[in-house]
Amino acid sequence: MTPYDASSPPRPALIDGFGRTVTYLRVSVTDRCDLRCVYCMAEHMTFLPKKEVLTLEELDRIASAFVGLGVRKLRITGGEPLVRKGVMDLIGSLGRHLRSGALDELTLTTNGTRLAEFAKGLAEAGVRRVNVSLDTLKPELFRTLTRGGQLAQVIAGIDAAQAAGLKVKINAVALKDDNADELPELITWAHGRGCDMTLIEAMPLGEIEVDRTDQFLSLKDVRRELESFWTLSDIDHQTGGPARYVRVAETGGRLGFITPLSHNF
Repeated sequence: MTPYDASSPPRPALIDGFGRTVTYLRVSVTDRCDLRCVYCMAEHMTFLPKKEVLTLEELDRIASAFVGLGVRKLRITGGEPLVRKGVMDLIGSLGRHLRSGALDELTLTTNGTRLAEFAKGLAEAGVRRVNVSLDTLKPELFRTLTRGGQLAQVIAGIDAAQAAGLKVKINAVALKDDNADELPELITWAHGRGCDMTLIEAMPLGEIEVDRTDQFLSLKDVRRELESFWTLSDIDHQTGGPARYVRVAETGGRLGFITPLSHNF
């Protein structure tokens, strides 16, 4: 309990420039990651000095202040959040807002490499769902895209998360030259495991040593291709993020599209 907890006297709600009440906050706990995905990071990254990164106590204080201002959902992100030393202490501490009723949801976005180790602790802290980034089911391509990552490690993490009772959503960046032909298989695999799936357009942000525009694949084109053999129906499902969702009749699962370039963010 801190002076910034939601149990303190209520404060005015946060309203953005469009008159919308802000109820969703993403908290990046580190810029570091144990993978070097080719569309996300340079192979030899320069990370922030530790002295410039907020301490776990400061992150708790800031997140709690936002909860006090009406935020109902917190998402812990990175980099890869589970590489941050002590991050489970932060997540466990933020879980008090779930128990008090001040917070509706505490979630996590991860690359899955450390989920096998932390899934049970996440569930005990009150996390009920996680997003896992996974762009391919081909081990060699996974190693290439992540510069050395092990697909089996991520699959084991997803297994552990589901065994712990966490709902898993798979996020995949659509890459014209790498996984475009594999996307239907990846969607079918995710839905077969009871996981929602979201496709994301590659975005030309940051310095990563390659030109991401060469890999851009319009999700309008992907949807058109999927609709040539599947039945996609728009639905009103919302998670707080920018994805627009459809239901795939043939798989029974939900499929999201994040289209910052071809449509809107």
